[in-house]
Parts: sequence; C-alpha cells; structure tokens
Amino acid sequence: MRNPREVLLFGITPPRAETAPDRISEIAARTLARVEALPVDALVLYDITDEADRNAAPRPFPFASMLDPGDYLDRQLADWDRPAIVYRAVGKYREDELATWLQAAPDNVLTVFVGSSSSDAEVRTTLPRALELHREVRPSLPLGGVTIPERHSSRGDEHERLLRKQHGGAGFFISQIVYDIGAAKNLASDYRYAVVEDELDPAPLIFTLSLCGSDKTLSFLEWLGVRVPSWVRNEIVHADDPLKWSRQHALNAARELTDFCRYLGIPFGFNIESVSSRRVEIEAAEELTHEVAALLERD
Repeated sequence: MRNPREVLLFGITPPRAETAPDRISEIAARTLARVEALPVDALVLYDITDEADRNAAPRPFPFASMLDPGDYLDRQLADWDRPAIVYRAVGKYREDELATWLQAAPDNVLTVFVGSSSSDAEVRTTLPRALELHREVRPSLPLGGVTIPERHSSRGDEHERLLRKQHGGAGFFISQIVYDIGAAKNLASDYRYAVVEDELDPAPLIFTLSLCGSDKTLSFLEWLGVRVPSWVRNEIVHADDPLKWSRQHALNAARELTDFCRYLGIPFGFNIESVSSRRVEIEAAEELTHEVAALLERD
C-alpha cells in the first residue's frame, strides 16, 4: 500500500456460489472495471459466513454462500495489480486448507483472520491456532486483525485486544462498520497511549464506512452486531433520502476521524464497503470513495 500513514481500501464480496460460470465472469469483468478506476490502495475481499449463532432473531436477509474470496481473486480478478486483502473466517477451514492457502497466496495479498461470531459456534480451526499456522507456514504474509470500536464503549478493553493481536503478529487493523464516531475516537485515543506505554509503534487503524439505503439494511446491520446510535438510526429512518443522508454521515465521520488521527499522530485509513447489489448503492459507495480520497494525504 502506497502510504502506510493514510490508506484507502474498497471492500467487496465475491458472487454467490450458485452463480453460473459465465455470469461470474461477467460480474468479475464489471467489478474489475469499477475498482480499477477508484483511487484506492488495496481491494478487500470478504469471507462470508452465516453467523446465525450470533443472534437468535430471524436474519433480515437470507444467507447465501459466496465464492471463496481467495479463489475469486486468483481466477476472476487476476488482472488486479494492486494489493488485495483477503479475509479468512478461519473457523470454516481445516488446518491443512488454511496452511495450503497461506503457502500459495500471491505476493500482493495480505490477509485478515476472523474468528467465530460466537463462543458456541462449531469451528474447524480456532483463531489462536490460525495465528500459530501463520507463524509456522508463512509469517511474511502481512496479517491484519479485526477491531470493533463499539465494543470498546461497553467493555473498555478493545485497545488491549489490539495490543494482544499486535504482539501476535497483526500489522494493521480493520474495523467493523463505524456509525458511532465517538466510540471510534475513544478506541483510537486509548490505543495511541497504550502503544506508547507498551513501547510499540502504532499499527494502522482502518475504519470501515458503509452506506445504508433502507430500513431493512439498517436492521441487518444491527442484526450483525453493528451498534447504530439512536440519533443516527432516527435520521436514516426518517430521511427523505436515507442513502444520501447515510453518505453524508459517512463523509463527516471520515473528516472527523482524519483530523483526530492526525492529531494523535497514528497511521489510519478508511475501508469503503460496497456489498450491495443495488446499482444506486454501488454508485454511492464509489462516489464516497472519491470524496474520502480527497481528504487523505497519500503521496
């Protein structure tokens, strides 16, 4: 990634696993044309799991299996010549499957390991074991971790989790979707002073921004565990154009977090998530990407 101090990512999901091969090629060609035109440092490919164990309430959208993100990058997005961050929901994979992928991943690939969404979930490989495999098989492959700023508001120890992950090999962190700007700033501040005390250099904190164009999307975000402040929820629900309001909120969040992280003197960035199949939401995510890029110093 060009400037480790201020980076910009763009997050997508692979097509559904049931998609016909010719349709996959069509989707990939269209996706590649879109992302190559964006001013981003790296592409993020998510690894999707059901996460039904996370929440006993009905899932607002039915679960659909997606293509493996690593395979999708290798086969359909092979012309992508910038870095790519491939998420791995490690509980889905046997140890040998994960080790094989680590060995074979191209040099432009980074990865983020994600543990199970619940302690009750059945897993094939635990997150601690996946981290051991990374150290054993290919420690040179850049490894990132997930952070949840809103969890810091309730537990107050998210910065300690980051320190543990950093000691375990994580070189950057990508957040869950940020709607609570105060929670993100609290985490950034506590982490900044914790690394000083621990005599570590701060790793980049990359905040994920995602647009919300409907009540149903909002319900799904909350089902996934994203904590949306009541004032933000009210404005999205009552706005004449929820997508437009959401985009403005995301841009305001990017401005505020940019100013604050520069003040703290820590490396940071943003991940603009685009996982909707609706054209209007895809275009809005692309527009937000250009707007956020204009805020960052990346040369």
